[in-house]
Amino acid sequence: MRGALLAWYGDWGRTLPWRNIDNPYAIWVSEMMLQQTQVKTVLPYYQRWLEQFPTVETLAAADQQTVLKAWEGLGYYARARNLHRAAQQIVADHNSEIPRDFDTITALPGIGKTTAGGILSSAFNLPHAILDGNVKRVLARLVALPVPPARALNDLWRLSEYVLDPDRPRDFNQALMDLGATLCTRRNPACDRCPWQAHCQAYNRNIQSELPMSEPKGPLPHKQIGVAVIWNDQQQILIDRRKQTGLLGGLWEFPGGKIEPGETIEDCIAREIQEELGIEIAVGDRLCTVTHAYSHFKVTLNVHHCTHLSGEPQPIECDEVRWVSLDAIEEYPFPKANIHIIDALRAHVAGQAPVDVVEVAPAT
Repeated sequence: MRGALLAWYGDWGRTLPWRNIDNPYAIWVSEMMLQQTQVKTVLPYYQRWLEQFPTVETLAAADQQTVLKAWEGLGYYARARNLHRAAQQIVADHNSEIPRDFDTITALPGIGKTTAGGILSSAFNLPHAILDGNVKRVLARLVALPVPPARALNDLWRLSEYVLDPDRPRDFNQALMDLGATLCTRRNPACDRCPWQAHCQAYNRNIQSELPMSEPKGPLPHKQIGVAVIWNDQQQILIDRRKQTGLLGGLWEFPGGKIEPGETIEDCIAREIQEELGIEIAVGDRLCTVTHAYSHFKVTLNVHHCTHLSGEPQPIECDEVRWVSLDAIEEYPFPKANIHIIDALRAHVAGQAPVDVVEVAPAT
């Protein structure tokens, strides 16, 4: 099985910029970016990242806002915060060298078992297994796993460790990921071209399209949010920086909050701004509506123009507040949904009608 997979990989493996390079830092960056994100999405970010932060020292020396701006739009922003913190630890504690030891590297922020296996096998050709989404699917079909992968992670880890080629772990792990990404796909797997077809229990039972099993899912929670674009007399807009925790920690946003049952959008915005920033505003006309899907929930941002009436903005529920011009707002890292608000603001200032946005695919 190892020989067949490696032979297939030699003929059909993908050419990717983080493969076959002697740069553990660049490989680490790629592994972090590839967490829960497709290769085609990562590629342009990876190239720009290495141009801006070519070494672990340059990343460690950058300020967090610069790092988050470089990550803007890639999603799962904790990865960027973890990369930055880990770079600082690597420079301070490991002489700027990516650790080769499993326990040492998994002690760094954001590096779990499969990311560590990816880094150690790819960067140093060390025999550590991986278990990303593609590998789970391949292995679940290989043994016709009778439960969803999430319920059999220990078994799948043992299987991944068992099939790993101890002599060529770098190529083997990359081959296993490519097999899942290109042939053993979620829908319509290309079993006729698979090097493991003869060994695949799902194929032999003709149940490959039914596996891996999935957990039943209910409808995504849908949050309705009132959002304020607050203008002052100098035609500046008030933005705030989120606390470091959570999905979008450290990013800037237009302030607002969840609409309570029975509450109008306008009442919600006025209340939230008083609670979060301690100021009085007049809520004006609607600017736009943005519906954005994350992996576990949807959010609709109901955005209104507002006018600052009184009070000095205070960072009561955030890390920082700032008045900025529309021209300067580009300098700040925002979540993807908020970028649509900026586009709508530019259209409004240009005398064009802002466009409402609905993103139906989960954001990555």
